[in-house]
Amino acid sequence: MNVMIYNKYKELLLGLNIDVMKSMEGIFNVDEIIDTFSNFYYDKMILDITAIRDYQNIDNLQKLAMNINMDNVVLLLDDSPESSTKEYLSKLISLGIYNFTKNSNGINYLLVHPHSYRDVADLHTIDDFDNKTKENVEKNEVVEVPIGNSSDNNKSKDDNAVLEKNIEDKSLLSKDLKIIGFKNVTNHAGSTTLIYMVKKYLSEHNVVAGIEVNKVDFLYFNDNDLISTTTVDLPKEIMKRSGCNYILIDLNDYDDESICNEIYYLIEPSTIMINKMLKRNKNILLELKDKKVLLNKCLLNTNDIAEFEYETKLKVIYSIPPCDDRKNHITEIEKFVNSIIL
Repeated sequence: MNVMIYNKYKELLLGLNIDVMKSMEGIFNVDEIIDTFSNFYYDKMILDITAIRDYQNIDNLQKLAMNINMDNVVLLLDDSPESSTKEYLSKLISLGIYNFTKNSNGINYLLVHPHSYRDVADLHTIDDFDNKTKENVEKNEVVEVPIGNSSDNNKSKDDNAVLEKNIEDKSLLSKDLKIIGFKNVTNHAGSTTLIYMVKKYLSEHNVVAGIEVNKVDFLYFNDNDLISTTTVDLPKEIMKRSGCNYILIDLNDYDDESICNEIYYLIEPSTIMINKMLKRNKNILLELKDKKVLLNKCLLNTNDIAEFEYETKLKVIYSIPPCDDRKNHITEIEKFVNSIIL
């Protein structure tokens, strides 16, 4: 079931033919929205931007994006000059807000076909990620996505093709380099945080970098070796770090999996996440056959996992329970790395 928050566009939203279990009308501080919905289960949120107090200030949208899963939010924009500029839309994209529209048809489309970064990449203006940007991140100020230098973005397609070829034949990569991909199969299976924890442990005795594709979540770990990039620039970022022992990649929606030596497909095996996965792609179990399936944030016992394997016909290579990423030494992660990766 869905939830709605509306103000100026109440009539438009109430005219949608969708099921709603909770709605709010008026103008609300971001904190009020977060307090109401951060621990409230819903399928999708349709949010009238005019219901957010001082929505022209991108800081308020940033705070919302840090506390609410924006993948499940469809943001209805108004027609004000402040929120209609490409600069404003680019800042939304930098915050991981991809599902925005200005009409009912757009809402109906996004509820069924949510956008990924590639769908809005043409609206995104990429700035340099310099020291000033890092300081802004630490202060929770709004910044553009740290996806390489703008001068690099002017490289020709031929240059990028050369980089991809070098990665394919491994001609310029260290022989000791191992590129490991992680890909969420169920929503929010935890690839970003898992990479952070694995990277932290591997870095004790290795040179390690983490790269996420078409996402900006690594920003909030404040780690210089965790890089956000785009589909186009991924080969270039890998070549920059060719001297590493390990590169861990959060593949997200990146399709060319041959770029990795091996890939782990993450499933969070709760009933609701499994059912959502199957509803989204009825062939997913066939696609995962013979893949390296990893149960993450998993509370299943040994018997439950055996039953999961029998029902899905998948082979689970490892199961990781929920972990405290603030710890310096995480026993469950150390066991996973030592038994599977090393």
